[in-house]
Amino acid sequence: MQVSIKWLKDYIDFLETPEELADKLTMAGIPVENVIRADQGLEKVVTGRIEKLEKHQNSDHLQICTMNVGAGEPLTIVTGAQNVAEGQIVPVALVGAHLPNGLKIAKGKLRGVVSMGMLCSAGELKLDLSKLTAEQQDGIYILPADTPIGMPVNKVLGLDDVVLEFELTANRGDCFSVMGLVREIAVLTGNQPRWPLIQVQEDDADTAAGLLQIGIDAADLCSRFSARVLKNVKIGPSPVWMQQRLESAGIRAINNVVDVTNFVMVELGQPMHAYDYDAIAGHCLQVRRAVSGEELHTLDDSSRKARGEELVIADAEKAAGLAGVMGGLETEITAHTQTVVLEAAAFNGPSIRRTSRACGLHSEASGRFERGVDVTQTLRALNRAAQLLQAMGACTVCAGTVDVYPQPVQPVQVSFTVQQINDRLGTRLAGGKMTAILESLGFKVEATGSDSYLVTVPSWRNDVAYMADLSEEVARIYGFDHIDSTTPAGNVMMARQSDRQTFIDQMKSIFCSLGMDEENSFSFTHPSMFDKLNVPQDSPLRCAIPIMNPLTDEYPLVRTTLLSSIFENTVRNLSRKNEDIRLFDIAPVFFPKALPVTEQPDEVIKVAGLLTGRRDPLGWAQNNAMVDFYDAKGIVEQLLEGLHITHYTVERGEHYAMHPGKTAFFKKGREIIAAVGEVHPAVAAAFDVTKKMYIFEMDVATLMKYSAAKFSYQPLPKYPAISRDLAMLVDEKVCASAIEQVIAKNAGKYFKSVCLFDLYTGKQIAAGKKSLAFAMQFQSADKTLTDAEVDEACAHIMEAVTRDFDAELRA
Repeated sequence: MQVSIKWLKDYIDFLETPEELADKLTMAGIPVENVIRADQGLEKVVTGRIEKLEKHQNSDHLQICTMNVGAGEPLTIVTGAQNVAEGQIVPVALVGAHLPNGLKIAKGKLRGVVSMGMLCSAGELKLDLSKLTAEQQDGIYILPADTPIGMPVNKVLGLDDVVLEFELTANRGDCFSVMGLVREIAVLTGNQPRWPLIQVQEDDADTAAGLLQIGIDAADLCSRFSARVLKNVKIGPSPVWMQQRLESAGIRAINNVVDVTNFVMVELGQPMHAYDYDAIAGHCLQVRRAVSGEELHTLDDSSRKARGEELVIADAEKAAGLAGVMGGLETEITAHTQTVVLEAAAFNGPSIRRTSRACGLHSEASGRFERGVDVTQTLRALNRAAQLLQAMGACTVCAGTVDVYPQPVQPVQVSFTVQQINDRLGTRLAGGKMTAILESLGFKVEATGSDSYLVTVPSWRNDVAYMADLSEEVARIYGFDHIDSTTPAGNVMMARQSDRQTFIDQMKSIFCSLGMDEENSFSFTHPSMFDKLNVPQDSPLRCAIPIMNPLTDEYPLVRTTLLSSIFENTVRNLSRKNEDIRLFDIAPVFFPKALPVTEQPDEVIKVAGLLTGRRDPLGWAQNNAMVDFYDAKGIVEQLLEGLHITHYTVERGEHYAMHPGKTAFFKKGREIIAAVGEVHPAVAAAFDVTKKMYIFEMDVATLMKYSAAKFSYQPLPKYPAISRDLAMLVDEKVCASAIEQVIAKNAGKYFKSVCLFDLYTGKQIAAGKKSLAFAMQFQSADKTLTDAEVDEACAHIMEAVTRDFDAELRA
């Protein structure tokens, strides 16, 4: 937001310098980012007349000018410009000038002739070349013949102004207007503002209601829609003063009609749009949601396909503009326009912001609608625009307006007590002082008790709804520097990291030691991700929380699984030829108790990882073996070992995103503590990945529950262990883990460990059978075991596996 000092002084007088005013506004919560002087570098540039022009005797292209600059003796200036002539008035940079383009002017000698300055071009003065004719853009800038001589060129060119550049917070939409800033300046300086008297002479016999119909089909996104009709319109340039005001606000002048709508937008804070009445099909305008696939042809001459979520203003045939963002090209004002429809509305801010971001269009209008406009201002803005155009002699005004305002907004009322505000601010202000501050800002205050009040909030302050908001208004006008600084009271506690965070840090350390890389990702996802991940339709994972105002349309939901982030980052890396990937993530997912959300959702910390590519880094001593299921399983086993989780079982399982038959569950009892497996082919195809990928998924709370918190140390065994190998034939559907459980259960008190070391199917093995070989270890802490004791344990084991699995001992 930019506003010039001259524009502010059109409505209020003040003695403060621009810098002093900027400080006052900033301290009152209206931060000024920069004070920009339009005449920077023009301090020693004046107007001068070329009294005499001679050819330079020692040059075929230089000319000697005798310049009258008003005061003092005529100056001799040598120039190479060829577009100058005697009698012309031009900008003259005197000796000592430091021009906006960085050029320093000093006394010099050109081919033996002393030059006491320089004639300036538009480029050297840093003028906006787009607003100049081709002749004015090249060579010396020629000023009008009636320009006074010796005048500072900044005054002649209207550059004797200072622009305040504001960095306003999103809640202060009222200050995105000159009137809003004038209200603040009036309070801070104590001066009285001069509000413009808005009166319209309706001098055309036709009525607006008879010429135009308007309506609202999306009342949730548009609370008011108003229009005026102007006839006998004469399109032309706007007055110079208006062009200068708009330029100081960073807006390019176009023509009188468009310039007036922009002027009123900056002046009153109400965006407007002008339509060519004859280009409006059916002479009706309707605010509605766009139809999916509908073409949107905007003023920037770009065509877009509507997604069905945008708000548009449509005539009887098509969308005539993106509501609150940009008008349509077909109904724009042209040199042939004779009848104009002025439109002003109040649109839903979040809707305009989503449309603006989705279309990649940001305008002065959309910025104001996003922050909220005063819904009561639409008719006032229309009348102001009609008044300005009428004053230019550019139109006649049809009688009446057309106004659709289905649910008039009721004033917001907030109650407070003197003690409440003093307790919040740490002040001892009297109720009268608070009342005076609030009334100076436009609030209506009514006493309801000795120290209690009821405040009616003005329509332009849509950011005030609670007592705390009123306390902020009192504080910023009273002055933060007048409020005593106090040391916060309270018990000081030593900070301590939570047990869960310590556990997570331990997991991260283990993963990194295993060659894994941690990813960082947003907690958001897209609905299509559930289909890509093969999530069942009735799964709770699909009950994701929608985001009311998402950062981007690519992430409209809060995620319920980390696999969506893992796969997105994997695909991103693969597309950049980073094909050896070992990613993990430990982050929250969110589950609502119900949709729509009415209470805080459950936040669950999950663990996920993915492996693909080569097992070892590329090198001359390494082969190109790729990672497989057992690499992923091994990482999970190493993690569980590092977390001191033992006595778990590994069983075949089924997971929506994993390959059937190549998925394993790590379980403690009946509870799954980890799932690991190869990525389901359908999931890989959905992400357009042809490489084998392996993933794992865990829950932090479950891992913490089974992680051993206390340890007891045992001395190293004094006596040797005895090993036995046991090979058996079993049905091919029998899981090795089930046999290991039976072995451990029946091996006796000296049993130490069991490990599957061989799996064989083929020759000499009957169809439907497989051979499994287990290595078992037995050891006693207080004696050397005999073969007879170990053989007895093996006999018990064989008896149990024969009974439970119909196993046959292999020789």
